[in-house]
Formats: sequence, C-alpha cells, structure tokens
Amino acid sequence: MPRRTIDITVPDLTGRRALVTGASDGMGLGMAMRLAAAGAEVIMPVRNPRKGEDAIARIRRSRPDARVSLRDLDLSSLASVAALGDTLREEGLPIHILINNAGVMTPPDRQTTADGFEVQFGTNHLGHFALVGRLLPLLRAGRARVTSQISVAARRGAVNWDDLNWERSYDGMRAYSQSKIAFGLFGLELERRSRAHGWGITSNLSHPGVAPTSLLAARPELGRDRDTLGVRLIRALSARGILLGTVESAKLPALMAATDPAAEPGMLYSPSGPGNLGGPPAEQRLYTPLRGADEAERVWRVSEQLTGTAIPAV
Repeated sequence: MPRRTIDITVPDLTGRRALVTGASDGMGLGMAMRLAAAGAEVIMPVRNPRKGEDAIARIRRSRPDARVSLRDLDLSSLASVAALGDTLREEGLPIHILINNAGVMTPPDRQTTADGFEVQFGTNHLGHFALVGRLLPLLRAGRARVTSQISVAARRGAVNWDDLNWERSYDGMRAYSQSKIAFGLFGLELERRSRAHGWGITSNLSHPGVAPTSLLAARPELGRDRDTLGVRLIRALSARGILLGTVESAKLPALMAATDPAAEPGMLYSPSGPGNLGGPPAEQRLYTPLRGADEAERVWRVSEQLTGTAIPAV
C-alpha cells in the first residue's frame, strides 16, 4: 500500500524575512525551500559554505525567483554566533520568522565546542540561546515568531545540573536529551518573558518525530565514521511506512509552528501518530520535563552566564 502523503499549507509570506539554522540539508533545507516558495526572503546561516551553495542551487532549480542567501555560522562557536549577530544587525532588517533547527546528536565520545561546552549542550542549546540574544532587536522589530526544534528525546530525562557539561560521566543519549530539554525550556521562557516585557515576539516548540535525517548518519567530525545501526533501522521502517516519518514529513511540524496563523505561542507541535514518531503535525501536550517555569527561568539565567549573553528586559 503506498504511503499517504502528509502536507500542510504554508501561507503567503511575501515581505517576510525568515532565518533557518541547519538549512544546508535534510529537513532544514526542506523548510527553507517551502518558506522561499511562499515568498519569504530566507537567510541560511551555514557552517559549510560548499553545502550551503549546493542548497541554494537546489532551491533555485525549483524556484528560480527564490530570495535566498547564505551567512556564516558555526553554532558551536560563540564568536561565530556573535559575528552573525553583528552582520545581521548591521543590515538592520527585521526578522519575522526564526526556526532554530540545527543540531548534533550522540557523538560516541564526549566532545567539546570551541568554548569548552559539551558539544550537544553547547550547539543545540547554548549556541541558539546566544543567537536569539544577539538577534533580539531584529526579532522585536519584526514581531517575530521563534520556533525552536526539540526532540522526542525531551519526553524524558532532566537537566544534569550537577554536571552540565558531562565531564564526570558522559552518556551521549542522556546528554542529547538534556540539550533538548534545556532548549525547550528556553523557548518557553522566551515566550513568558516576551509577554511580560512587551517584546512582541511569540515563541513555540516543534519536533520532527523520528525520520531518516542526517542526525544519526555518518559524521566523521563527530567521531562517527559510519551510519549507526539506529539510522539504518530508521531508514528501513520509514521506507515501509511503519510508525516513522520521512525527511519530507519531518519538516512539517516546525513549518506549522512557525507559519500557521492558528499556531499558539508556548505550545509544542509534533507528529500526531503513535509515540509522536510520525504522522500529520498537530499541537501536542508539553512533555513533563518542559513544564517547570522555575526550571526554565534557571536555564535562562545559567545560559546567560555561560554564554556571556545578557538579554535585557527592555
């Protein structure tokens, strides 16, 4: 039986400026393509310029009039995040949509960022936290919607407050779960602070379910020279339409959260199938580890300290 096509309607985004991290391949590239097709000007900050140019070429093959451009960004370097913030603030144009999508997952051995943080916590959460802080004036000017991409791994686990950087005992999956819980708590705290201080920003969360993206594929820079058994199994199940999503369906929850006029701030959008692994995107109840406002405020405060990014209330 052929797999049922899953899709959403993206509204007209003419005149809107969108930024998508992790848009050089996979579902991030799919998000950028859909935003550009809807008329948005799309900024694609990338770590690998060659992959970025290939991604731009793919978008323009299907949409020759697409307004897309590259910027340099390595989320594992706070200096790179600051440089992108400086560049975009110098351009002075409001940002209307920000999808914090980029991430790394479960390197077999503990690695650190340029600033000494465990690489998943540093890239998935702290890099994006600093990026939002640097771009806050542009996000406020655009009354932006900020969508932060978490994971089904945020369903359980906790922030390891006694050892945030996993220096004493590294567990790749627990560290990944922590990075996504912290990131989700940040996204929810961003919404609360925006409401309290009149920033005009709305913030929500998404996750893609489980699909054969590049997260678990061979990544030599992460110490993974070959595809994991997990990603091979995911590919097989996805190809057969069993439980899981596809790269095409995985991009839809973030697109819904970021563009649907009915999408609510402070909520989570994910696949609606069993276990939230696949199926059509829909609003979901927040996972238990994401519900603590005190925990979210602590994540915000510690993230400011670790990144040196003070985000003023006014």
